[in-house]
Amino acid sequence: MVSVIIADDDSDILDSLTTLLEERGIKVIGRAEDGEDASQLYFRLKPDVIILDLEMPNYDGHYAIEKIKQEDPNAKIIVISAYLDKSFPANSVFAVFSKPFDPDELTKKINEIT
Repeated sequence: MVSVIIADDDSDILDSLTTLLEERGIKVIGRAEDGEDASQLYFRLKPDVIILDLEMPNYDGHYAIEKIKQEDPNAKIIVISAYLDKSFPANSVFAVFSKPFDPDELTKKINEIT
């Protein structure tokens, strides 16, 4: 079973995304509300994929991407955000989805990269 960590500062999105993924056979092994917590969970739990929002308080998704990629250049990162105004370093993320997103496309992408 594919394992995932989700990071988003909106608890409703965390809950709905967790339910959506688990209904599709993807195990959510961790949830975070900012980029610092997301990166710590990533290193502790070693998921197959991490899904990050970009705009979060304290430490944002860009912080988490940078921190995770420094330690694990092969990390499989997917971004889901309503604010896609910044670019990403080459090969830093596997996919970017704009909120609202298509659940089927997200599931397909997770399964493609694992």
